[in-house]
Amino acid sequence: MASTAPSPARPAAKVPAEPCPISPVVDLVFSRWTTPILWLLHEHGRQRFVELQRRIGTITPKVLTQRLRQMERDGLVVRTYHPEVPPRVEYEISPLGLSLAPLFRTLAEWSQTHLPEVAAARTDYDDRGQPMP
Repeated sequence: MASTAPSPARPAAKVPAEPCPISPVVDLVFSRWTTPILWLLHEHGRQRFVELQRRIGTITPKVLTQRLRQMERDGLVVRTYHPEVPPRVEYEISPLGLSLAPLFRTLAEWSQTHLPEVAAARTDYDDRGQPMP
């Protein structure tokens, strides 16, 4: 007959430390479409879905919906529903999302300063006949 006594509680499993402490941030903020969406909301303020889609250009409605929902879940974007006819929904960057502005500014400055160096390094590498990975 099986024992009905409660089993002793198991100790909580240890979660391994991240090898790189910024990995979770990179996964959260720098996915394929999250960065342009946050950038546009920061630069242009509150926008409707169609405005975001138009400004991004190459994103499908399905993917934009998925990214906005995930960003709302993560606390980076605020969605406001206006019960009008027709209904109106607007998105804006949240205070948490705004806290990324210094990071984006630094990356934009780095891009302007160093992307020409990256292009030159690539050209130099390609000219030496190195195989691409």
